Amino acid sequence: MPGTFLDELDLRILRILQADSSISNTDLAERVHASAPTCLRRVRRLRESGVIQRQIAVLDPRQAGAPLTAIIEISLDRQAAEDHDAFEAYICAEPAVTQCYRVSPGPDFIVTVEMADMPAYDAFARRLFAGASNVRNVRTFFSTHRAKFEANAPVASGGGRSGG
Repeated sequence: MPGTFLDELDLRILRILQADSSISNTDLAERVHASAPTCLRRVRRLRESGVIQRQIAVLDPRQAGAPLTAIIEISLDRQAAEDHDAFEAYICAEPAVTQCYRVSPGPDFIVTVEMADMPAYDAFARRLFAGASNVRNVRTFFSTHRAKFEANAPVASGGGRSGG
């Protein structure tokens, strides 16, 4: 949430939780040099304010049965805000979609999907894009190697306000 003040203790907590959100509150408190009740209150405040949106497990797509990563550029015909909103809701409802960004300039959206194989991607693309009346252009890139994947947001050093 914009405007949430983050002090050094909050930043230390966030760095550790981004690396391993399964850490116990006691271990977290020890690592950030604070009491367990203080850590519990801080983490609760960070969740309630929206700084921590959710805690997840990051899976290896190959081991989870979805080794094909496709990065898709999508351009729409109609550019009104409601058209963008409608397409975003449509694409984000798809379980295979792992990331969706509105971008500028260039295409309107960049979407990442994780699929089992090329036939699964083909079925996905036919179902989602062939029937979408507002899709002008789709361009897909297939990952041949993932050199880095992080779900972490940079955590500034020094106090400050969250950027949202």
